[in-house]
Amino acid sequence: MRVEFGVLGAVGAWDEEGTPLTLKGPRHRAVLTRLIVARRQVVPVARLVADLWDEPPANATGALRTFVGDLRRGLEPDRPPRTPSRLLVTEGAGYALRAARDDVDAWRFEETVDALGDAAPARVLERTAEALAWWRGPAYADFGDVHWLRSPRARLTELRLHAVELRAEALIALGRAAEAVPDLDAHVTDHPWREDAWRMLALALYRSSRQADALSVLRRARAMLREHLGVDPGPRLRRLEEDMLLQSDRLDPDEGAPAVDHVWARATAAYEGALGSRARTRLESTVGLMRDLAVTGGGGLEAARRHRVAAVAAAEQLGDPELTARVIGVYDVPAIWTRSDDPEQARWLVEAAERTLRSLEPAGQDAARCRLLATIAVESRGSLPRDLPPSGTLARPLQAAGQAEEIARRLGDPSLLAFALNGTFMQSFRRAGLAGRRDAVGAEIVALAAGHGGLVRYEVLGHLVRIQARCAFGDLAAADRHAVAVDGLAARHDLPLVSVFTSWYRALRTASTGTREAAEAAYEEAAASLAGAGMPGLETGLLPLARLCVALRHGGSPPRGAADSDWGPYEPWVRPVLLTESGRLGEAAEALRAVVSPPRDLMFEAMWCLVARAAIATGDTGLLAKAHTQLAPAAAEEAGAGSGLITLGPVAEHLAAIESALR
Repeated sequence: MRVEFGVLGAVGAWDEEGTPLTLKGPRHRAVLTRLIVARRQVVPVARLVADLWDEPPANATGALRTFVGDLRRGLEPDRPPRTPSRLLVTEGAGYALRAARDDVDAWRFEETVDALGDAAPARVLERTAEALAWWRGPAYADFGDVHWLRSPRARLTELRLHAVELRAEALIALGRAAEAVPDLDAHVTDHPWREDAWRMLALALYRSSRQADALSVLRRARAMLREHLGVDPGPRLRRLEEDMLLQSDRLDPDEGAPAVDHVWARATAAYEGALGSRARTRLESTVGLMRDLAVTGGGGLEAARRHRVAAVAAAEQLGDPELTARVIGVYDVPAIWTRSDDPEQARWLVEAAERTLRSLEPAGQDAARCRLLATIAVESRGSLPRDLPPSGTLARPLQAAGQAEEIARRLGDPSLLAFALNGTFMQSFRRAGLAGRRDAVGAEIVALAAGHGGLVRYEVLGHLVRIQARCAFGDLAAADRHAVAVDGLAARHDLPLVSVFTSWYRALRTASTGTREAAEAAYEEAAASLAGAGMPGLETGLLPLARLCVALRHGGSPPRGAADSDWGPYEPWVRPVLLTESGRLGEAAEALRAVVSPPRDLMFEAMWCLVARAAIATGDTGLLAKAHTQLAPAAAEEAGAGSGLITLGPVAEHLAAIESALR
């Protein structure tokens, strides 16, 4: 006789005709449940006793034998006396339930859902509908918080939620989005922390021609996540909201996607199977994939950044410095902006690279050492001390950049040299007025990348560096040529993030040559390219700063509402200007007394020009003298234009105003 067991609800057993079998009392059910949890494995008598009683009675072993005997009679009522049980067997000093895998609903459910990884939507819909119907209530519903049930209960609950979402995703993929809405609505109400469920509910509503409801759902999701979890929505939810507001074509059903997804899933499975448990190979390959992921768009960049630290930490745990050096160094994603998107992560990576450098053998590891030094230089962007060490000594980031470049040139490896030159660029801010030095670095990167295959991303970097440098010199014709070249490379090689920088360059160009109204409109358009790009180090405070620069360049007042804007990292140097422009000179003077030298980065000259403007208004001659000293080396450049983003006009004009005030 076949016996089926159910734990997706109250624990029970049925014969092949569906008639419930007698399981007697709570202890009997507990024994059966404990054996089901063991998944056909033997559970020793001592373990069963410990799990069944908090304080076992003196006759616990005898009582357990009684429970087992009663269960055997209940599960196999037709078994002849004195014949061994085929279901609840004794083995050694313990018991096991030898049920077939299909005869326990939980086992059957797990196998069904786990097998749907790369199935077509129609198959997913069919199998999830069948599997979800096996649930009669919460898993192990007639048991409370028993410690040995916590893990299996949690796994089943999570798998059920996943199955609900798989079913909804299949309905949406099959063009039946409206059918998915009711179940998804109930699902997010019961489980509001599941971002994927919110995303699918919003998408289902959108594809059911309920755009307003879809946007309302996304607002509910944001409010819930912030209020109850203290977090903002993830990149997928944010991107979905942006796409809905723009009515992006990406939200329309893509008939080609299932086939592509199927191919990808099969390829991924083959890759996983081929590598097996070879952790070292998997780590290096994974970081290589993340390097490619980082240039695919905002979501990809954020994901790559998030998982990179985990990969490096995993490599360090294996205790192999050479492997760790390769895992750190293989992530040679070209970097153009001099403020980190995640300063804490950058500091951690620098510390990991330094630890690994100290652990490497002193000889024979030049390439690995070069990549670690270049990583230190790139990740230390914008962190040069405001007061540099005395002449003859170098701050660590500058030292690392120089050492990496020296090793790369000695080895004659083009890709290594391109990475090292990226570090050199990031550390080319010892003082103002070094746009010419950066222009030379950019030119070398372009020539190096163009002359060797596989360095397209560095060729893009070189052109972007040259856009910045030529803007610093007011050479917009040359900057235009580099912008056209970089846009062409980005289009041919599918590098969507590049357009962020060329969009902002063209806004700068408009600010330099057009009216205030045209410049403001150009910056608004450029700011839209940053939405969802995954670059908070670039985005935060940038649009208000651009608007302020436009206003000051055209002799006007700061934009309305400027005082309440989020100025991000620029706030200490902008605030005194806003106070002077509003006539609050006393407060401005107090703010200037607290001002420190701005970071040595692409905005260095622009921030000093803002400080000088406020110092002129308040008559702070000491600060004016310091600003003059800092800005004098950049007398031939445009203030802020070396960023390729904003401009405050010729530095020479600011120097003349400072000199006039000092006289």
